Amino acid sequence: MFSIGTRGSHLATTQSGHVRDALGEVGHPAELQIVTTSGDLSQAPVERIGVGVFTSALRDALFTGEVDIAVHSFKDLPTAYEPRAHMVVPARADSREALIARDGLTLAELPQGARVGTSAPRRISQLKAIRPDLDIRPLRGNIERRMSYVENGELDAIILAYAGLVRGGYGDRPTEVFDPQVFMPAPAQGALAVECRTDDAAARAAIDKLADASATAESTAERSVLATLEAGCTAPVAATAVRNGDTVALRAGVFALDGSRQLVEEAEGTDPAELGRRVAEALLERGAAALMD
Repeated sequence: MFSIGTRGSHLATTQSGHVRDALGEVGHPAELQIVTTSGDLSQAPVERIGVGVFTSALRDALFTGEVDIAVHSFKDLPTAYEPRAHMVVPARADSREALIARDGLTLAELPQGARVGTSAPRRISQLKAIRPDLDIRPLRGNIERRMSYVENGELDAIILAYAGLVRGGYGDRPTEVFDPQVFMPAPAQGALAVECRTDDAAARAAIDKLADASATAESTAERSVLATLEAGCTAPVAATAVRNGDTVALRAGVFALDGSRQLVEEAEGTDPAELGRRVAEALLERGAAALMD
């Protein structure tokens, strides 16, 4: 039986549980093993401590043999190639961004100066471009804690990934789910990355059965934008890709944190990694580096 390393949050164990169940369905029984990270014990916003503390702890457990398989939110992984890990991307959940607001309000219906919670620069910059009047507040904690700020009246609304809400059983909570052409998600949002050790032939054969061609192509194109821009997962960079047959359509943007400027590029291609590089280079030619700085 394979052991699957996961963080202990409700969302993480739910996501990893889906991977466990999928492995079982293809004849490879597995069980979850909780890996506690320093990030789980911190009260600081993720943007301050960095998502790397979560992914590195899971990878450490994988490479030391504590677990056989690790499950990550793909958007949290570094873009640098890790030769010790063999990775696959299963079928992807909905990548869109979602608003949870009091009284069933949409973003356009929020009152002037409404308090909206998010700590992600990518979300802050797009919110300010659409509604410069909003009072953006930092947000920390698991999904349940974040939603509680709206429930108890501390915030008027929050922005979360729709995929996490659906996976956590809260798919009915959003008051608005944004068109990605209007509010772009993070690269690889909604996708999971399932890793095993490169030299573990049995685990490689097992997780290879979970790989999804469309999810792999789309997330590869989106993350290629990040890699070419040399941007971290908390940079004000967004991307969304759709695979149709052999072709991938990619749209990516880099935003000024105050919402004053947005650079957006679109292209199509059959090589996802090359497509991402091409779109990122077009953004750099238009001054993306200065916006990210």
